[in-house]
Amino acid sequence: MSQRERVGFIGLGIMGMPMARRLLAAGFPLTVHSRTPGPVDELVAAGAVAGDAPAGVARSSDVIVTMLPDTPDVEQVVLGDDGVASGVAAGALVIDMSTIDPGPARAMAEAFRARDVEMLDAPVSGGERGAIDGTLSVMVGGSEQAFARAVPILEAMGTNIVHVGPSGAGQIAKACNQLVVGATIEAVAEALVLAERSGVEPGKVREALLGGFAGSKILEVHGQRMLDRVFEPGFRARLHRKDARIVLGAAEASGTPIPSFRVVAAQLDRLVDDAGCGDLDHSALFTLLDER
Repeated sequence: MSQRERVGFIGLGIMGMPMARRLLAAGFPLTVHSRTPGPVDELVAAGAVAGDAPAGVARSSDVIVTMLPDTPDVEQVVLGDDGVASGVAAGALVIDMSTIDPGPARAMAEAFRARDVEMLDAPVSGGERGAIDGTLSVMVGGSEQAFARAVPILEAMGTNIVHVGPSGAGQIAKACNQLVVGATIEAVAEALVLAERSGVEPGKVREALLGGFAGSKILEVHGQRMLDRVFEPGFRARLHRKDARIVLGAAEASGTPIPSFRVVAAQLDRLVDDAGCGDLDHSALFTLLDER
């Protein structure tokens, strides 16, 4: 595969917009589509072409990338009226980089396989900063052949690109990621509140912990957000709550006990439903402890 392959990108939100910019900067001919015109206009000004609908993007592209909020959004854009499936040609590749349920990811891949089209599930981790910097971690499910074809495109957006297994495996890996991230955010929040209420400077505790086994990217980045009490969204709490539903579903389907994450899932419900903070960063879990 060469960079001459035409890429379509659908979904230009907090993550999708910078990811599409990375593809454009890497030299891929890019056709874009989103529900709101602003991001499309911005990318067109930078050299992209506007697609009139998902089907139109598919007709203009060899590889179609989707980055959307939830499972129903992907199903509608991919298989719905005037969706990708309506315009895609045999031999094309679809890469869904959204975080969705593994079962529907497998079902969509099977539907495309019947059309001689490969589909990868390739959710990402790294947040808005990783999308801007092109340092996302990408967890990929699908065939080896489709993965090999996708690598040059994925390398424009990420640095840690792992083929996890067959269709749906990428979404299982992302569920595992969100389990660890959510549980760690909650643990960091609890630790900083414990320090403060015990009369110890939480910033100094964070500094000490960063040098030991408790050190993590979450303690570094989200711990600082908690100290500053600034929760502008890098990853919205309502989206992590959606991901929590996926984690819980995967755990139930596999008979896996996840007691610590069940606490986090309940806290995310409180943050979104009771506190009305769904559009804050997920590190705002701290506020549920800070207010007591």
